[in-house]
Amino acid sequence: MELFPALPRESWEATKETLHRFLQIVGKTRLAASVRRNHWWNVPFHLTGEGITTRPSGPLADGTVFTVDFDFTAHRLRVLTLDGRKASFSLERLSVGDFYRRFTGTLTYLGINALPEHPCPFDLPDASRPFAEDDEHATYDPAAVNRYWTVLTQVMLVLEQYAAGYSGKTSPVHHFWHTFDIAVTRFSDRHVAQGPSVDPVTREAYSREVISSGFWFGDERSYPEPAFYSYTAPEPEGLERQPLEPEAARWTESNGSHLALLPYDDVRTSPDARAEILRFYDSAFAAGARLAGWPPDQLCQDGVTDPQSWVAPRTL
Repeated sequence: MELFPALPRESWEATKETLHRFLQIVGKTRLAASVRRNHWWNVPFHLTGEGITTRPSGPLADGTVFTVDFDFTAHRLRVLTLDGRKASFSLERLSVGDFYRRFTGTLTYLGINALPEHPCPFDLPDASRPFAEDDEHATYDPAAVNRYWTVLTQVMLVLEQYAAGYSGKTSPVHHFWHTFDIAVTRFSDRHVAQGPSVDPVTREAYSREVISSGFWFGDERSYPEPAFYSYTAPEPEGLERQPLEPEAARWTESNGSHLALLPYDDVRTSPDARAEILRFYDSAFAAGARLAGWPPDQLCQDGVTDPQSWVAPRTL
């Protein structure tokens, strides 16, 4: 099995655009039905052995607790309730409008009173069109989706290993349905002052200094192909002049700030791709943390990003 398979954007763009909207529909339902967490950690998806999950959501007003799972091995959507009710349907041969109707109909069938508050795409070109009216996006290639899930899983494991190298506050590794990327974020203890014009989502997400590291699958606006990334917010002066590893990594400008980028195709076939990716994340973090003056004692000193360094205590 190829752990980091080729996944050029043009090879599955139609499927990606359809799947992205499927994820937004379910993600917006999770947003409406979950307990609010700091930095919106309640909202993203987490990975499972078959795909991705909302995790249990609720309880709703009537006490209902439910979970929505995307199964990318059988290519089905499953909805389950805590008391054992369940229903599922195939993800294939559906437009976004079909998916929205099947999903909301399944919730109704199971007695789940939860719907997206804003049933339109977020930050996509058709943001003004309701999901229920979208019959344009209707492509689902199971082989492409399985490659996406394989890449997602491998990146998740790398990010989990990277997260272990920091002893400060760290987010879960999670898959964002609004931007279709997977990331982990490290936080400093310093609050960030934000002006009155900052929207509530951004205000909460960036209420502390952060260095976020992740992977996205490519889009027309940010970067056209799959890539690993890292950014520091607020961005310290001179960040884009700091060295990065490995050689293929570089800084790029994005919306007035700078991203560290490592193109997926430049590293996926390396003899030790995981080590190269970790070098990239570590170098980007070191650049941001050093310039921003993060306390050095928050870095683990035992090299925990190297799995060979772990020694199990005798008491275990």
